[in-house]
Order: sequence, then C-alpha cells, then structure tokens
Amino acid sequence: MRIIKKRTLETFWNIHPDSKKPLEIWYFLVLKSDWQSLNDVKNISYVSILSNSRVVFNIKGNDYRLIVEINFNAGIVYICWIGTHSDYDHVNANLVWGY
Repeated sequence: MRIIKKRTLETFWNIHPDSKKPLEIWYFLVLKSDWQSLNDVKNISYVSILSNSRVVFNIKGNDYRLIVEINFNAGIVYICWIGTHSDYDHVNANLVWGY
C-alpha cells in the first residue's frame, strides 16, 4: 500500500516521542500490505472499522488513535488524523481531515 501524508506522523511523533516507534511499525506494516478489502484490514487486532473506507488504528496500546481512509482500488492509505485517545473523543472520526 502507498501511504499519503507520512509527514503527519512525523509531526506527531516529534510532539509525542513515545509514539515514534509504534507509528514506524504501523507505517512499515502498511507499506508491506496489499489490502484488497476491509476483510484484509479486519485481520489486524488493533483496528476499528468506521465505514467502507475509513479505519481507526489503536497505536501504542490505545494511547493514540490514527484515522485513515483507504482506497483499495488504488492501493492508497490516506492519513486523515492522529491524536491522543482523549483527543479522539472530541472529533468526528467519520469526517475529520487533518491533524
């Protein structure tokens, strides 16, 4: 999969250094993936499906939440938002765009 907006992750882990290693692991896991549908994504234990293209990943034991939108046909994962677990409670995960 191609990941769009890696800079969002880098900006976030510069503010939250303890998120860097878990986000790098997530990043390389997704790069190596070839998801064809949500069924492929559902096999990951730390994921919640929001819609037919939007997914939330729990990062670092659910300390952080990462919202992505996936275009399966194009093989693209677009990073929509990342924040702390408490920040997540204040956003509309289905609509949010931007960190």
